[in-house]
Amino acid sequence: MQKIRFGIVGSGFMGRTHADAVRRLPNAELIAVAGGNRAPALAADYGVALESSVDDLLRRSDIDAVVITTPHHLHVDETVLALNEGKHALVEKPLATSVVDCDRMMVAASQNQRTLSTGYHQRFRVNNATARKLIAENAIGQVQAIQISMPTYAGTIKAGGFGGNWDWWNNPASLGHILNSAPHAVDIMRWFTGAEVVTVSAFCRTLLPDVPVEDTTMALMELSNGAICSLFSSRALPAPSFPGEDFRIRITGSTGLLDLDPYKELNLSDENGWRMVSKQPVVGHEGANTAFGDVRMQAYTDQIASFIDAINGKSGTVGAASDGRAGVAACIAMLTSSAERRWVTL
Repeated sequence: MQKIRFGIVGSGFMGRTHADAVRRLPNAELIAVAGGNRAPALAADYGVALESSVDDLLRRSDIDAVVITTPHHLHVDETVLALNEGKHALVEKPLATSVVDCDRMMVAASQNQRTLSTGYHQRFRVNNATARKLIAENAIGQVQAIQISMPTYAGTIKAGGFGGNWDWWNNPASLGHILNSAPHAVDIMRWFTGAEVVTVSAFCRTLLPDVPVEDTTMALMELSNGAICSLFSSRALPAPSFPGEDFRIRITGSTGLLDLDPYKELNLSDENGWRMVSKQPVVGHEGANTAFGDVRMQAYTDQIASFIDAINGKSGTVGAASDGRAGVAACIAMLTSSAERRWVTL
């Protein structure tokens, strides 16, 4: 079995997450890490090489693929260099901070005949995969409306023992929280329905004091299949979030309903009433002592496995570059709609 040799760019929480995912697979090998002040500890913990610069890592001849986990605005240049150096790339969402940059990355992947994928790990959660299967089997008929809630209490995350700082959240170069949260929502809608976002209307706000970027958005979207969708995204909560609403997706079909909590239960309602059809084991993503347990890591490990399948020309579940571009386009449309006080057609 030929192993895919990996490099990790970025040494924060997600860098460590992907390093751990690579370590768990028999057909993957972690070679080196670079980027960020936690890179020395990450390299030492996993017994791999530490590169003094990202460029040096991307130019190593003993690396086949890289995972990009740096702040959002750095993705485009790092990914283009990686692709030009002959590396396959899995880029944590968002793929980039503009559609133009997404296109640059996709052109580089095509020119170098390399795989470019987007880190949409929610595709690999138990309840989400089950919900998609039910929709494909027509269990609720035609999807007509989707409501998505994504309120985040920053205090829980910052108290989780992950270390580092959260300056990237407030960096105008990364545009705002919406690009950190909403790509998952957009991808879930597209992945479930096979439809595209065609119209966006949104109000984006900054509710936290001394924050220079968007931290809260209310958006409405229309899909190409006629479904209408709402999204609430915020990291400005003053207290722990509403029970069961950290990530909640409610789907109305023509013959039934799905109430989806990616971290708890998936329930279905039809003429027979409500019933639970799937349950996600406790993920434990709130603290460093549980975040690298088997349950949370399952999604990321399966994602790396699917990325390797894509590298080898096999079909799989990993998000494609076009999926990453679609998420960025919808988020930029939300910011544009709010700034210009108009509907935006994609």
